[in-house]
Amino acid sequence: MTANKRESPGLIVFLRGYSVVFIYGVLWLCLSGCQRTARQDQQVFRFNHTDGLSSLDPAFAKSQAIIWAVHLVYNTLVEPDTQMVIRPSLATRWEESADHLTYTFYLRKDVYFHDNEAFTGGKGRQMTARDVVYSFRRIMDPATASPGAWIFNGKVDPEKGFRALNDSVFQLTLLQPFHPILGILSMQYCSIVPHEVVEKYGADFRRHPCGTGPFQFFVWDEGQALILHRHPRYFEKDSDGHSLPYLDAVKMTFLDNKATEFLLFRQGQLDFMNDLDASFKDEVLTKTGQLKKEWAGKMVLAKSPYLNVEYLGFLLDSSKTPVQQSPTRLKKIRLAINYGFDRVKMMTYLRNSIGTPANAGFVPRGLPSFDADKVKGYNYNPTLARQLLQEAGFPEGKGLPVIRLLTIPMYADLANYIAAQLQEVGIRIQVEVIQKSLLLEQTAKSAAVFFRSTWIADYPDAESYLAFFYGGNPAPPNYTRYANPAFDRLYEQSLLETNDSLRYELYRQMDRMVVADAPLVPVFYDEAIHFIQPYVHGLRDNGLNILELRWAKIER
Repeated sequence: MTANKRESPGLIVFLRGYSVVFIYGVLWLCLSGCQRTARQDQQVFRFNHTDGLSSLDPAFAKSQAIIWAVHLVYNTLVEPDTQMVIRPSLATRWEESADHLTYTFYLRKDVYFHDNEAFTGGKGRQMTARDVVYSFRRIMDPATASPGAWIFNGKVDPEKGFRALNDSVFQLTLLQPFHPILGILSMQYCSIVPHEVVEKYGADFRRHPCGTGPFQFFVWDEGQALILHRHPRYFEKDSDGHSLPYLDAVKMTFLDNKATEFLLFRQGQLDFMNDLDASFKDEVLTKTGQLKKEWAGKMVLAKSPYLNVEYLGFLLDSSKTPVQQSPTRLKKIRLAINYGFDRVKMMTYLRNSIGTPANAGFVPRGLPSFDADKVKGYNYNPTLARQLLQEAGFPEGKGLPVIRLLTIPMYADLANYIAAQLQEVGIRIQVEVIQKSLLLEQTAKSAAVFFRSTWIADYPDAESYLAFFYGGNPAPPNYTRYANPAFDRLYEQSLLETNDSLRYELYRQMDRMVVADAPLVPVFYDEAIHFIQPYVHGLRDNGLNILELRWAKIER
């Protein structure tokens, strides 16, 4: 389809290639051009997500693509700031009872849902505490089948735990103290939805989202593009009293090829890019992770800690025959693997220093409890690795069976690097590359003995990582089936501890215990890298790597 020559080049890029999006986009531009004469240049932020989008219902906000889209359309009671400290959002403040069971939230009175046909006269109504009760009960309702039901299951009684004391006061009562509850409430699962819209569309609510967020739904051509418009009655303002957001619209596309995405970014058809295709990393980045000089002025590189740990896991369930037959059932073999490869060199040459070597346990950098001086992980020590092999009964690897490592195509180079270095100390690793869906299935049913995986924080608290090892948890999250009664006691104690300093020390004790028992191989702590067009300003980073556009501006 060819565009009218009188349209601006930026708008041609905005509309190009999508029939449904094109038609709706032209209508919107014509209308908004007449209605908003004060702002001649429409600010449209364009980005791509290779994972695609399956739903816009926050009850199903499990993948990064859905989380990003939901965050633009909805709000939660509280949210983490750039330092991962929980701050007010829909709630102005909250109070915690002396027994740490009841949290009372005082809500803003200037929050309105987006306009929708489900409301009287099609006009978005004011949000109240009853909407919070409805939204949270909906997550727990088996009929919803939300993958996020776990956030409240076992922690809250769905009938008695959520109460609206009046229109602007919501009360949450826990079954037992759980300090990370504020972090839980900041998750996109806990976005506030209006019952009228959910009831009107039923299962099709996934395609008709309605929230209180900075952007409202306009059109979604599945598999192609999603367009959101600025919410004119959004409640937040900047420090000068100007209404947020600054952008007029957001366009999210779903090309599944990172190389194509990079080329479109270079052509100016995208304003932002998350991460970089491996085939371009040496062209764009130095080995120290900086932008090469030839790209200076053509793009901006932004890096920040990302609460994501890449690791290799060992299945430790001794009731499984494959575990009984694997040398990884022996702790000294697992320790030898941990000490047998150079994480620093791996990060430099295979990752261009994006991320940091995981040399300080499983809890990553970016969390307030992280302390590399107090939790010593594994450094490269081939001499110690050989010694551990000998102590395990396999001097120089003699008699040691080949160990099979399952990984996915994206991380095959890292797995092969590790295998090559372990070969030098006498540990033979057979790397088997399988599809991500199959690997997830294998780990979930405890069928993978040695596997590559990743753990991304659900909320900004180390408990999100340490729950991974709690013996009472199934897989997920306890994919290794690690079981240590001493660890479990510390974990349970940490949930009741309200003093941050004391709780952080409990977290570190647990992390040191994990290092000693070696149920996994921490490989690296990830880092979010964003490539931004020079004319884009105001993007804010966060440790959860959620795209934040409330303060974004386009200034060409």
